[in-house]
Formats: sequence, C-alpha cells, structure tokens
Amino acid sequence: FVLGLLNDYGLADFYLELSTRDEDKFVGSPEIWEEATDTLERVATASGLELVPDPGGAAFYGPKISVQARDAIGRTWQISTIQLDFNSPERFELEYTASDGSRQRPVMIHRALFGSIERFLGVLTEHYAGAFPPWLAPVQVVAIPIAERHEDYLVALAAELKRQGIRVEVDRSDDRMQKKIRNAQLAKVPFMVIAGDRDVDEGAVSFRYRSGEQDNGVPTDEAVRRVVDAVERRVQV
Repeated sequence: FVLGLLNDYGLADFYLELSTRDEDKFVGSPEIWEEATDTLERVATASGLELVPDPGGAAFYGPKISVQARDAIGRTWQISTIQLDFNSPERFELEYTASDGSRQRPVMIHRALFGSIERFLGVLTEHYAGAFPPWLAPVQVVAIPIAERHEDYLVALAAELKRQGIRVEVDRSDDRMQKKIRNAQLAKVPFMVIAGDRDVDEGAVSFRYRSGEQDNGVPTDEAVRRVVDAVERRVQV
C-alpha cells in the first residue's frame, strides 16, 4: 500500500532501511526486540526491494522500516516509516478479547505514510523541479486574454473548467500578452488558453503547453476535454 501510494505521486525508485535498537537506549527485553526486528526484516525482504541496515537507528520503543525514495536527480529522502512496537502494549497493559474469548496482548504499529506533509510537499517540489503534473499543479490552467474585451469570453470558459473540477485563473492584469504567457511559464502552469478577436468569433482558443508548444484555433470544448483528460489520466506534460 505504501509503495503504491508513493507511486501515485510519481516516486518510483525506492529502497528500504531497517533501523535496529540502540544498545544504550531502549525499553523492553532483547527477546521482544529480536522478534520485532525479525518480523520487519522478513516483510522487507519479501518486498523484493534493497534492504539497508541502520544499526542503532531505531526509536527506544521498537525497530523501524523506512522507505527511502530517490528523486529525479538521485537524491534520497526518507518518506514513509513503519515501526513495530511490542513494548508499549506491555508497559500500558493493553489487552483485547480474542475470538475464542481469551485475553490477548496486541502489537502496536506506528505508521507515518508521508512523515510531515509539509516536508513531503517539499520533496515533490524538488522531484518535479516545480513542474508538477497537471493533476498535482496548484493552478492547472491560466486563461490569457489578448485584450480587455476578451476577458468575459475567457471568464465563461474558466467557469466551465471549474465545473469540471479544474483549478483555473484568468490573468486580468495590465501586462501585455507575451508577459502574461511568460509569467505563466515561469510559474510552470501546465496549460494556458489564449483568446483574441478571431478566437471569440470562432468559439476557440489558442491552447498552449508550458513547454511552449501551442495549437491555435482549438474549439473551447476540445480545450476543456484536453485539460480534463490530462488530469484524469495523471499524465505529465
């Protein structure tokens, strides 16, 4: 589940790290630690991923498996962690009633899928160098009117995109068109839709990608379809 979740965000190069007890700082018996460590090691090995030891790196209450992800330029980031804790249930005398009516002691699992969400977003920003795939981009489309008289046309198009769940902004600044395009490209917005007199007359837009590729005379319904399709398929552009 953890690896599948990270794959959804475009992180696909992983290895695992097994942190074992610090001999000077741990609670519980060595036997319990060995059982917990062996369990994590078996599960990690079964995943087929590279397993790297981290002697003494565990928290005081139990061993830990961490998912280390490599970003687009090979830097390594600790993302998800799973810690197996036999000690806390023992210390707090936790119990549950099993199906046979007997009293049993649970095993506690500490799981952090992303760690700090702010840190995870920082990792994604580094991984994509700010050029998020459309489904992740904070602003997915910027609508750029060539002149003020084209604004209402693009406001209506933006309203349709919003109805489709797309995050869109209309650039109504006083900047010239080329400056608006440059601003959107510097912000690494995936898509731009540009409209002038001819586009308004024809019910079309110029559809521009952040790469600079541009298709002119694209009908507005086709422009909406392109954006929605890219977001739904979670493709990079």
